[in-house]
Amino acid sequence: MSLPGHAPEWMRRFYKAVDVAKMEGGFAVRLDGRTPKSPAGRPLVLPTQALADLVAADWAAQGENILPDTMLATRLAWAAIGLGEGGGRAAAIERLTSFAGSDLLCYFADGPPTLVERQERQWGPLVTWAERELGAGFNRTQGIVHRPQPDATLAAVRAVAEAEDDFALAGLAAAAALLGSAILALALRRGQLTADAAFVLSRLDESFQEETWGVDAEAEKRAVEMAAQAVMLERWFAALG
Repeated sequence: MSLPGHAPEWMRRFYKAVDVAKMEGGFAVRLDGRTPKSPAGRPLVLPTQALADLVAADWAAQGENILPDTMLATRLAWAAIGLGEGGGRAAAIERLTSFAGSDLLCYFADGPPTLVERQERQWGPLVTWAERELGAGFNRTQGIVHRPQPDATLAAVRAVAEAEDDFALAGLAAAAALLGSAILALALRRGQLTADAAFVLSRLDESFQEETWGVDAEAEKRAVEMAAQAVMLERWFAALG
């Protein structure tokens, strides 16, 4: 899945200079001294300078044309800023909780044995870590038939989400969607995993299939794009401080 945010495919670059300025409420990204605003009129202001610098780097890196698909941090910033509108925050909390309810790391394969062993060895310890962090257990299963998670576990994930500010929450929701796992999103947020490690864990099944049948060029291209999103999310969480 792509990170949140929607924009035209491209537009002409309309500014020369990009900088970050401290202001009331945070740090503003400025283009030729002016701060971009969302369609709802909210300015592009971030809670930390490191986060503003990350977003400003998107704008500074643009050439003659602005290519929104390359502006991962900016798109996530707009998504975070938009959480204050129309129930967006509640929707993000429920999104993260829903990924916990059908978490990728709780659905182990029923074969072949080499894949099952790999999942048990690499996913199992992380599920155990998440259970310690949340103080609640996850139901694990084999196959694709849905197995509900305990209410206490979902409540614990929801409480974690509710305790985050909009910028961290937007990152968590985006990470869960990207990786297919609230556990992986939480591990990335808390520095338990690097982006590279989290992305590898999210693709154990795909990697196994590629080892068996070979790599599809289109799928490989998509994986590279998703890996870049994971790296940006790691930088996003680090920049929150």
